[in-house]
Amino acid sequence: MKRAHTLAIDVGTHATRALLFDRRGRKLATASRPLTIRHPAPGRAEQDAGEILAATRAAIAEALGEADALPDCAGLAVQRSSVAFWDRVTGEVLAPVVGWQDVRGAGLLESMTPMEPEIARRTGLRLSPHYGASKLAWALSELPVVAPGAGAARPAGARARREERLAMGPLAAWLLAGLCDGREPEVDHANASRSLLWNLDERDWDSELLAAFGLPVEALPASRPIRHDYGPLAESGIPLTAVNGDQNAALFAGGPLSAGRAHVNLGTGAFVLLPTGAEAPRHASLLCGIADSDVTSASYLLEGTVNGAGAALSWAEENWDLSPLAPRLDELLSAAPASAAPPTSVEAETPAIFLNAVGGLGSPWWRHDATSRLFAPESLLAGGKPRDAAAAERVARAVAESVLFLVQANLDLLREADTPPGELLVSGGLARSAELCRRLAALGGLPLCRPAESEATARGVAWLAASRPESWEDAGCDLFEPRVDTDLVGRYREWLAAMRAECENA
Repeated sequence: MKRAHTLAIDVGTHATRALLFDRRGRKLATASRPLTIRHPAPGRAEQDAGEILAATRAAIAEALGEADALPDCAGLAVQRSSVAFWDRVTGEVLAPVVGWQDVRGAGLLESMTPMEPEIARRTGLRLSPHYGASKLAWALSELPVVAPGAGAARPAGARARREERLAMGPLAAWLLAGLCDGREPEVDHANASRSLLWNLDERDWDSELLAAFGLPVEALPASRPIRHDYGPLAESGIPLTAVNGDQNAALFAGGPLSAGRAHVNLGTGAFVLLPTGAEAPRHASLLCGIADSDVTSASYLLEGTVNGAGAALSWAEENWDLSPLAPRLDELLSAAPASAAPPTSVEAETPAIFLNAVGGLGSPWWRHDATSRLFAPESLLAGGKPRDAAAAERVARAVAESVLFLVQANLDLLREADTPPGELLVSGGLARSAELCRRLAALGGLPLCRPAESEATARGVAWLAASRPESWEDAGCDLFEPRVDTDLVGRYREWLAAMRAECENA
């Protein structure tokens, strides 16, 4: 009887997926369920923890229904920096998941500014409300929850002190508890590391940082290696043998890491990751994280973070009444700038520039309070919106190019690494655009590979869960060689100068 080698579970922001891979890394089946995200107020992003768990279970059941036999093992990859709250005894959800895009805890970080250099040294992260610490601290003091069997709401802090039953931490910990039938809360190194509370060198929660944020270690899940025996999945008995962050897992889609290959994932956000080996690096502007670990060893990475990738396209559609941009990226990026003005007009030759701060600026500027701005000829706009269809196309192109430019600003920094990238591997929904891939190769002057298998996160965590098999096949890729594009490089330099001036003057 044929056996599916590995079940991969990929819980993202907008969907949760379950996929089956055979012993050579070939995809056998896939199932997906959509996830809802709410924005109840500016700067807030929430999801329903119960919905995420139920959708994940449903996707797993559908994928397994297509298998001839149960897989040998399973791996789980989860959106990072989102946090959940539940009762460790009953499993009851106590509050919405606070998403990775949520910055409600920004005010709590102001008093932590003097500690920022030490926090960066210990965690490899910048002091940012996108990460878990300020969200957990906010919830502990502010969030009303309902005790089981009681009708009145109490602050989460009071619940933790009086009942000592509050469990909180990365979303991965909540999913592990639910999928593995209520085991004591555990979380992998990668998801724990996105909390501002996890020591990169010691590979465990940092007691001094927990004290600084006023968080009890008892409420947090135990920190475990990425490759670890997490127990069997409750409904199938399949052993769960690897848990990782979604971006980190994608590094392993092709199997073992290659020195000098940077991975660019273009989804709701964009992430640029470069493996650095067995030593944890430090960088003044980029993040430092963990790629893989077991009980005795670990491998590390440098990371650039762009909050406004697909999120920026959605933002522009909503704010400027534009038609959906993602399906039109090839058209937008390949078209010459259009305008209702005569071709000889200076304004017709002046490109629009979008300073993309959707979701706050990540690396290398780290400004969560930055505001997006459009620099465009006055003839393009009326009432702050594109004047006509031709103007809308020029504005849309500026937004699309801003994603490329933010990624390139991070690639520029990676050139300073001990082993700078010599090639790019790109994945994610926006990477379906061939024109976007061509321009990223041209802008960075690096060959770019787009794998034929688009499910990079799922394939990567499957490889880790399967104990990193040597039989993993190369899925093949579309290769984009860098070509000279002086106009694109010129617009990037103009955009970069405007972005630097904007941040310096703020």
